[in-house]
Amino acid sequence: MDAAQPRDWARPIEKANLSDAAYRAIRAALAEGRLRPGEPLPLRPMSQRFKISVTPMREALLRLVSERALSMDARGTAVVPALTRARVQEIGDLRSDLEGRAAALAAVRAQAAEIAALAAVNEEVVAAHAARDIPGAVRANTRFHLRLCGLARSPILLELVESLWIRCGPILWHAIDARSPRWRPGPHLDALAALREGDPESARDAMRVDAARWVRDYIKFAAPDP
Repeated sequence: MDAAQPRDWARPIEKANLSDAAYRAIRAALAEGRLRPGEPLPLRPMSQRFKISVTPMREALLRLVSERALSMDARGTAVVPALTRARVQEIGDLRSDLEGRAAALAAVRAQAAEIAALAAVNEEVVAAHAARDIPGAVRANTRFHLRLCGLARSPILLELVESLWIRCGPILWHAIDARSPRWRPGPHLDALAALREGDPESARDAMRVDAARWVRDYIKFAAPDP
């Protein structure tokens, strides 16, 4: 699995707000399953990877710790958290509710061009799976879900969904083992059809099915409950 995962997600930062840029980069890496559960993110090596000083790197990591996107070990090192089975189930239930709500709103608010753009992202997911590029499929799948929720035009709802993806993203590291040989785009296609037809309930149902499938496929990789 390690060999299949790209390790170059951390890029040099040139923007003025270095801490915010590092924060956003790590946040995206979490949501896209680029970071392994339990992986330490030591301060100085991380600052070297991003080519920024220690202070903005520390600020970015502490911000993510405060949001519970990262945890802190006994030595004060930021660590990618491992989800327990109970937490996977809870996140899945919340995703079902919130993404279902977002899809229902999107069905009455999204424009045809936006739906077409969303369908193009789904084609990226399908193409990546066909090419056995599972990390690429995971990244495109994350974009699909967040873009779909964005079509609801409900900023607070989108923020809540994004926070769930950041919290559950590390378990996506196991995507190859979880379902890649048997992945099917059915719920995505159902959601797209519902958006085109302006059918809120069908859109809601499609995302609920997708969230339930995520729980079923990934809960086996979760840590035991305390």
